[in-house]
Amino acid sequence: MINKENKMRRQHGFTLLEVMVVVVIIGLLASFVAPNLLGNKDKAAVKKAIADVSALENALDMYKLDNNQYPTTDQGLDALVNKPQSEPVPRSYPDQGYIKRLPQDPWNNDYRYVSPGEHGVIDIFSLGADGQEGGDGVNQDIGNWNLNELQ
Repeated sequence: MINKENKMRRQHGFTLLEVMVVVVIIGLLASFVAPNLLGNKDKAAVKKAIADVSALENALDMYKLDNNQYPTTDQGLDALVNKPQSEPVPRSYPDQGYIKRLPQDPWNNDYRYVSPGEHGVIDIFSLGADGQEGGDGVNQDIGNWNLNELQ
């Protein structure tokens, strides 16, 4: 009878020591895995912004081929989705536009567009993770003028 009671007590759950060992193991694993995941997330965000800026630049080049000029700064990137109604109105505009919808950068901000640009004929850019001009690393501006440096 005593033997059955001892077995019942032992089978009810884990000892405090066993729980502590599991917690320590999970903590060690997390300390090795978390930095790698966070670094890859930042790199993936920058790569997405680079791809988006490149795609927007290609769409704007198609707009220019059709209309002999880029949209104005006021017409903005929306001119790739909806036919501008303000001057200069494009003379040749596809029924579905040049792209289906405007992407947002990986930090949920709109891409910026300036024509004429400060770095070239046009500037298309994201202000990076911090949403501020300038910065380093993930906070760096990602524009069509510095894509080669970032890749």
